[in-house]
Amino acid sequence: MGEVEVSKLYDGVQYVLNLGPTVILPIAIFIIALIFRVQVKKAVRSAITIGIGFVGINLVISVLSDNLGPAAQQMVKNFGLHLTIIDAGWPAAAAASFASPVAAILIPVCLVVNLILIFFKVTKTLDIDIWNYWHFIAAGATGYIVTGGNWWFAILCAVIYEVFVLLMADRTQGMVENFYGLKGISLPTGSTAAFGFIGIPIGWLIARIPGIRNIHVDPETIQKRFGIFGEPMMMGLILGIIIGILAGYDPGEIFKLGISMASVMFLMPRMVKILMEGLIPISESARDFMKSRFKNRELYIGLDAALSIGHPANISTGLLLVPITLFLAIIIPGNKVLPFGDLATIPFYVSFVVANRKGNILHSVLAGTVVIALALLMATDYGPVHTQMMEGIYKLPKGATEVSTLDMGGNFFNWVILKFSQLWAAIF
Repeated sequence: MGEVEVSKLYDGVQYVLNLGPTVILPIAIFIIALIFRVQVKKAVRSAITIGIGFVGINLVISVLSDNLGPAAQQMVKNFGLHLTIIDAGWPAAAAASFASPVAAILIPVCLVVNLILIFFKVTKTLDIDIWNYWHFIAAGATGYIVTGGNWWFAILCAVIYEVFVLLMADRTQGMVENFYGLKGISLPTGSTAAFGFIGIPIGWLIARIPGIRNIHVDPETIQKRFGIFGEPMMMGLILGIIIGILAGYDPGEIFKLGISMASVMFLMPRMVKILMEGLIPISESARDFMKSRFKNRELYIGLDAALSIGHPANISTGLLLVPITLFLAIIIPGNKVLPFGDLATIPFYVSFVVANRKGNILHSVLAGTVVIALALLMATDYGPVHTQMMEGIYKLPKGATEVSTLDMGGNFFNWVILKFSQLWAAIF
């Protein structure tokens, strides 16, 4: 294959990826549905419904990030933070990953590896969330950069990361099904799996601390004790008002932020419900297909962790961790990361922690605090490589010397890949 053909292939892959998950996922779902012998009419309906559900989820996340981002920026000014590594956020990290030289080859490689692992019973998760393959690509791009352009090592890094994530998705599927009600669904989102890998054992330890272990604070308990003020939308309103006060907003802006956060708490579960309406026929057909052809085999459909963030305990934990994250950035020795771009996606990071703690917000926030503290230090260490990966993608703001993210740089699995790559480069 000549350079022109390779360039055309790369451009074609980039065009499809630039369409985003709201287009990629319905197409993948439709193809998977046909493979599992779903009627064409039902497959089309499910695929479109899932696309609509993801559009709704993205709209709600946009409300969260568009309102939370400026508030966080204002809190940074109020606290007088002077940190030199900017948290650019996962969209910038995803764009940099897909723009890396290894992206086009890693997508089919990771898909084939997933199928091989299923065939040999290493995993039960069929990861059809192609968009979130960017996490695997980011690991490959890290290996590529650190080793000075070693393609084979980049592929190895991506595969290692993928195996970590798929195994974590398998181990947490029962928890996801029982707590979030996602029957037959696993969540192989790279950052969710990596933060959960650390957060679940930390949450387990916190739940055994005398004086804390018997305190159970979940949305149901709060609603029962506080009535209307314990409802998810009211919790969002109150948390939004608190964040607005910390940001130094005037009363009108404080109330506006409160209403926005209340909207997120109210709308997100409904968007997830729409998405599940499209997923149920596919997951049922996949289960029947596997039972008929592979007795005693179980298959999970791997999807975006966005399915889990509609739970009130998850959103509440994430919002509470926003000011805590900023405070941690100030006090942790050695941290250079200014949290910003990924503050709105903290609910993704604590998804497994919240489920493991059965919605106990207190235990989840305490575990999340420890995990975020470690993530800030890992993101600081990742700064130089992350910055190199983002060249031409992200323009450094005034006062910043490097770029990192909580999602990628503060991700334990990625950090392990970074250390592995540096060790490999040092030896070879």
